[in-house]
Amino acid sequence: MGRKKAKRINLALQGGGAHGAFTWGVLDRLLEHEEVEIAAISGTSAGALNGAALKSGLVRNGRAGAKEALDGLWEEMGAVSDVRLDAWLSQFGPTTEMVTRMLQASVPFAFLDSIATFTSPYVYGAFYENPLSDVVEALNCPDIASKKGPALFISTTNVRTGKIRVFSGAEVTTDVILASACLPELFQAVEIEDPVTGVTDPYWDGGYTGNPALFPLFEPEFPQDVVIVNINPLERPGTPKTPEEIQNRINEISFNSSMLRELRAIQFVRNLIAEKRLPAGSMKDVLIHMIADDDLMQDLSARTKLVPSPLLLSRMKEAGRAACDRFLEAHFDDLGKRASVDLKAMFA
Repeated sequence: MGRKKAKRINLALQGGGAHGAFTWGVLDRLLEHEEVEIAAISGTSAGALNGAALKSGLVRNGRAGAKEALDGLWEEMGAVSDVRLDAWLSQFGPTTEMVTRMLQASVPFAFLDSIATFTSPYVYGAFYENPLSDVVEALNCPDIASKKGPALFISTTNVRTGKIRVFSGAEVTTDVILASACLPELFQAVEIEDPVTGVTDPYWDGGYTGNPALFPLFEPEFPQDVVIVNINPLERPGTPKTPEEIQNRINEISFNSSMLRELRAIQFVRNLIAEKRLPAGSMKDVLIHMIADDDLMQDLSARTKLVPSPLLLSRMKEAGRAACDRFLEAHFDDLGKRASVDLKAMFA
């Protein structure tokens, strides 16, 4: 009996700093499921880093290469010497919620946080160096820009125009990936020249305008299914009252807003198709799926996004693997047939 034909999907990978280790776990588990084939990837910030590692590894050595590249990325991000050891130790360490509260109560961290808020990254002058440069260089950009493997789209924000700019194919360079993850409070804007106009513009984190951008995945050559790996909780119970809670929720809402607008537009088109108010085949009927763990993310905060500790990264990875397992068990059969996210209920 022949092997089943793989189901083709698109991946949409959100940004969220160290919380992107959750996506690492999702991708690590997804790569083990050979009945799923990745056709295209749209990534922003940490999602761009994950997407770049995923593609470069796939081009270099298939699924094993992709797992190796993702492991290497997050080892660099958190100086994780042995993920298996950290995973074992994490069973005996403080809970994720306790880690978050310790960071929130940490006087040194609060001091550094306030310095970042009131100090420009431009004060370093000629001594400035983007701390992610070595990490991104190690991803091997020639493989990332290759025509082989899944299509890759990286979202950035043009500082001059305030508009989203999505880079793909040969446009994807080290600078583009750095721009996608450029939080303006921490990093100097990344300047990129437009090869057509010759204009050089500064770019910031793509999360402000597309986290991640979904529209590049609507092209006819890509499958209907878009699987969003969501690391910013859509809902958070209660009213934020402390400065920390307020700032944290503002961060989450801001970095979800562009994606929610696109999801609303997708549902609008789906309604038109269902009501036969559009000519057959004129618009793509996109099937949305989501892999998330809002309970875990609600135990975290904007501060934990900036602290890639081995303990936290290990827990995030394992949570991502578990969330992917739950998704595959519940919704693998939905792929190619129906959406598993009820957008109508989401926007009711």
